[in-house]
Formats: sequence, structure tokens, C-alpha cells
Amino acid sequence: MPRHISAIILLCCILLLPALASAIDVQISNIKVTESGRDLFLSLKIENAFNEKLEEAIFNGIPATFSFFIVLTRIQEFWPDEKILQLTVTHTLKYHNLKNHFIITKSWENNKQMISDSFDEAQEMMSDISGLKLIARDKLNAGSRYQISTKAALDKVSLPFFLNYVFFFATMWDFETQWHTHEFFYPLPVSKGAKQ
Repeated sequence: MPRHISAIILLCCILLLPALASAIDVQISNIKVTESGRDLFLSLKIENAFNEKLEEAIFNGIPATFSFFIVLTRIQEFWPDEKILQLTVTHTLKYHNLKNHFIITKSWENNKQMISDSFDEAQEMMSDISGLKLIARDKLNAGSRYQISTKAALDKVSLPFFLNYVFFFATMWDFETQWHTHEFFYPLPVSKGAKQ
């Protein structure tokens, strides 16, 4: 490897070390499972996903994609737990410099473009899953206990120069949350006024 390239990589490592110490603790919160009609739905929210470096990258035209990993498991007392469902959904945020607005797409909503002039609103839309269809209710066993496990990650982006998947993305605003879980019994408790 040429010496000047090695020197650049070394410099990147030195400059980016402080970012590791100041990484934001990204969490998943407000995990809720609801039912409507014949299906079961999931809602959740990511907390602290955006920081100054991520914001700077977005305004410089680099799209940000959040991936959500979701696993539904039936908990069994005397047998191994049964994995019922595993899926991944994505949210992508792009900044349109000429029109000065933000474009958000969600894979589970057929990547329909949602437009916002507010970065705060765009962040909320990126960080929120509300009413994601999980599974048909007739595939669940009455009286059984289930667990939703979910985590989120910021996808790395391939940059247009030799530092592909550069350290910038790996340290300064990259994140992957821990697995967060939520247990529930099926059927769900009926809220007052709720319709089955």
C-alpha cells in the first residue's frame, strides 16, 4: 500500500477515536403490540438516533437508512422456543437540496414517498414505526406467551472514493442497538371500548 494512503488511513483513525468515546446511546422504546381485524400489529420508536454528524451527512446529500430487525417467538415452558416470524424493514431519509425538503420512504409502506419541510418532523418519521402488520391472528395459539425481539441499525453507505465504508461511517454516527424485547399473552387484553 502506498505510504501516503497509509498515512491518510492512520490520520483518520487518530481523528475518529474521540467519536468512539462520545457515541450516543441509541435505544428502542415504546414497543407495543396491538390487534385489529384479523391481524397483529407492532409499533415502536428509536430514541437518540440522530446526532450532529449524521445531520451534517444528510444535509450534504448522503441518504440515511435505518434497518429494523424483528423476531416473533412463541415461548414454550418445556420445549425450545418456536420462532414464528422474522423480518427486516427499512426507513430511508434523503435531503433534496434544490427543493429544500426531506424525502422519507418506508419499505413496509411500499416505499411511498413522504415529504417534509421540517428536519425535526423528518427525524420523527424516520424513528417511528406505527402499525406495522406482523402476522394474521389465526396463526397464533390462544393462551400462549409470545415475545417480540427487535433491534435497529444505521446502514453503512458506500462512498465515492477509495475509503469505501470509510471509518467516518463506522464510528462517527454509525449505530446498532441492543436487542429489545416485549412479551405478551395471546389473545391480548381487551381495552375498554376496543373492537375485536
